Amino acid sequence: MECTVSWTGAAGTRSAMGFVAETGSGHVLAMDGAPDAAKPEHGGQNLAPRPMELLLAGAGGCTAYDVVLILRRGRHDVRGCSVKLSAERAETEPKVFTRINLHFTVSGRGLAAAAVERAIALSHEKYCSATIMLGKTAQISTSFEVVEVNA
Repeated sequence: MECTVSWTGAAGTRSAMGFVAETGSGHVLAMDGAPDAAKPEHGGQNLAPRPMELLLAGAGGCTAYDVVLILRRGRHDVRGCSVKLSAERAETEPKVFTRINLHFTVSGRGLAAAAVERAIALSHEKYCSATIMLGKTAQISTSFEVVEVNA
């Protein structure tokens, strides 16, 4: 797996802290920092997600992917899956994630709560590289709800 991250700041523009990442699969995404009035040379322009937000989003995508795949392989009629992540970070550098909660909303027809719970547990304990890696510094908790779809 490869990724190239390049600074987009113009020469002589110390306040621009934007970056563009090009992934090995050929996709491009932008990152930026929050404006910092006290230290403008450290701040961004708020034009794109923060790198840590992308790390959290990547973890959500990784585990949601697993949950859907596990349910489909079990021949469950899953129609939708979203996960809302909320995280806390350390107060001092490095400001790693210290707590992450993942709340899944899984919709489908006839989905048993036990099947959803099992899929989430398998992702969290065995398959999701991102959340397992983040679990080295953060306490990770999960919750879920199942929504019945009638059509």
